[in-house]
Amino acid sequence: MLMNLVMNILKKNTFYGILVRYKSVMSTMKIDKMASIFPCDDVSSYVKAAEYLEKGEVIAVPTDTIYGLACSAKCPEAIKKLYTIKGRDSIKPVAICVNSILDVRHWGDASHLSDILLNNLLPGPVTVVLEKTKYLDNPYLNPQTTKIGIRIPNNVFINNMTNVFNKPVALTSANFSNEPSTLCIEEFKHLYEHLGAVFDGGTLSRGLNANRIGSTIVDLSVKGEYNIIRKGISYERIVEFLNSYGLRGAVK
Repeated sequence: MLMNLVMNILKKNTFYGILVRYKSVMSTMKIDKMASIFPCDDVSSYVKAAEYLEKGEVIAVPTDTIYGLACSAKCPEAIKKLYTIKGRDSIKPVAICVNSILDVRHWGDASHLSDILLNNLLPGPVTVVLEKTKYLDNPYLNPQTTKIGIRIPNNVFINNMTNVFNKPVALTSANFSNEPSTLCIEEFKHLYEHLGAVFDGGTLSRGLNANRIGSTIVDLSVKGEYNIIRKGISYERIVEFLNSYGLRGAVK
């Protein structure tokens, strides 16, 4: 009887030990999967961000409006990963982020738009929609449309990152589809395990819920016209400028 009691204790202890080790391993795996977090005010942070993009990773970055998920727009596998993380239908387009007006003209057809007009809109909380050029040839990037939204955020970190990376960066909001957009990194913690890294730029847009709407999206692909696709930050100022420049709003 004593022997049976000892054996039962040993069995229980063995099971307990296995359970403890299992929990420990699972905890370690979870930590290993979690994205590294880098403060954007670290002088080398934008270089690290460019390195992650070069490796085909999806990362979280601040913009001048909300937090975004970013990856190389030229990498098919990265674009597929971006859509998977977002839980986004591939027919819904994503924008690209670039560093200069020259880049805008390289990746989008802006031959009918003057530098004066573009420099008044960018950098800033505006996404300019243009026809893609032949150089933007990733078959997984907005396959259902010939157009592309292009941004130059008014944000030092992301501008330095795109300058170092020297390729277009696909950009979409840092949240699951149909969730509210995010103004600080704590608001998308549930995405960390799917990301290569998170770059912390603090609280964006002064933490105002009204600014979760993101950038104003304007289609400028037709000469002499503009079409507001989404009313975002600075919508009234943007429309006022486009009207004063002589462009007419598209008839809907």
